[in-house]
Amino acid sequence: MWFKNAVIYRVPNDWVANGDDLEQKLSLQPLQPCGGFQMESQGWTFPHEDGVFLYQQMGHYLINFGVEQKLLPSTVIRQHTKDRAAEIEKQIGHPLGRKQMRDLRDQVTTELLPRALSKRASMAAWIDVKNKFLVVDTGADKKSESLMEALRRADDTMQAKRIDTEMSPGSVMSQWLLSGDAPGVFTIDQDLELCSLDASRATVRYVRHSLEGKEIKDHILAGKKTLQLGLTWNDRISFILTDQLQIKRISFLNILKRESDAEIENDLEQFEMDFVLMTGELSLMIADLVSVLGGEKNQS
Repeated sequence: MWFKNAVIYRVPNDWVANGDDLEQKLSLQPLQPCGGFQMESQGWTFPHEDGVFLYQQMGHYLINFGVEQKLLPSTVIRQHTKDRAAEIEKQIGHPLGRKQMRDLRDQVTTELLPRALSKRASMAAWIDVKNKFLVVDTGADKKSESLMEALRRADDTMQAKRIDTEMSPGSVMSQWLLSGDAPGVFTIDQDLELCSLDASRATVRYVRHSLEGKEIKDHILAGKKTLQLGLTWNDRISFILTDQLQIKRISFLNILKRESDAEIENDLEQFEMDFVLMTGELSLMIADLVSVLGGEKNQS
């Protein structure tokens, strides 16, 4: 239940939060098993074991996007195509042309698809109705956009856009490293990735390493850009911030987990408590992070 990553979107102010309406819209596009000749199927699944597509709790929504894919490796298709081509060439007495090989490969793929196994994966997103944030639990922009495209298809009034801050995260993180400190309730941890801007793209990574030495500053002064930096917020959440304003490897620290584990009687109560704690803390952290990055750019 606890998010491990975050790609952050700004929900438009004119979006009207109606839980029952959104639940109905999501239910019209559920995840279905791949058909016999389908390579992939997408749709919405239940975020919790309560049979609804929209989990609601104290002004926060949770949705879950599912993808089912056929497992048909290219190596299998290539081998079957090669074997089939060899049989045909033996019969006709000459090699197949390029177009014939493409057509044969398509034919083999179509034949193999109904027999291929399938796997499912899911990705959660949380909507903070009051603060107008939408957060996707992934560290990859491509995956977050696939969820957002599906959400826009389900609800065409949900035209959320990626949050963009006045100051570049990469530049600000470099400034923090040069000064040896992060502002406000943020502290610098021990993970860092730097990259040169020239054609070599030389990269330096530090893992569980002190970032206070002269060596770090020399790299930055020599022109290396900060791609990722480990940070802790308010002694409660640690994470990796990227220069693209992605939040990765979120870890809710022990004090928060102890609060979650207090006097819980069943799985439903545990889920509710975890969700309330997670959304409450992440909402505050995101607001603080956007603030130290100069606030949001006007996207109008």
